[in-house]
Amino acid sequence: MGFFDMFKRKDMSAGIKEYLEKDAVILDVRTLDEWNEGHIKSAKHIVLNLVPLEIEQIKSWNKPVIAVCRSGGRSGQAAQFLKQNGVDVINGGPWQNVDQHL
Repeated sequence: MGFFDMFKRKDMSAGIKEYLEKDAVILDVRTLDEWNEGHIKSAKHIVLNLVPLEIEQIKSWNKPVIAVCRSGGRSGQAAQFLKQNGVDVINGGPWQNVDQHL
């Protein structure tokens, strides 16, 4: 972990808390096998490659979204796509990051 990772993690944690206070939906974009190994009970599961096909469903939630995955890469891709499509979203990184705030 580099020096600046400490600040990034703190900022991410603050953003997660803020979004949870806004009643955000947690969107887990991992594979079904990963999901079955463990996940946040209240999370919605849409595999990353299906997110574009489910954009209308995601928008219909009318809530902010916290995207999560295993390491933060896929959730970052999902967050970027959702943001480009008008969704209020942050990358929560690994799902455990968000789970510890619940």
